[in-house]
Amino acid sequence: MEQVEEEKMNLRLDADVQKLEAERLRKEKTKAEEDLDSLKTDYKNLCLSIRTTGLGKTLE
Repeated sequence: MEQVEEEKMNLRLDADVQKLEAERLRKEKTKAEEDLDSLKTDYKNLCLSIRTTGLGKTLE
């Protein structure tokens, strides 16, 4: 019977570890999505600045 209790405890620990890992991955995904959104915004602003200053035009 003691072996069954030990196995149950190990399974609970495994489940806790899996939950922590899933939460960590969710946080990393959210951070990556926020970073990507920020980069997209910066890129759009850079393109707008290039157009505004005329740096994107080729010399003729």
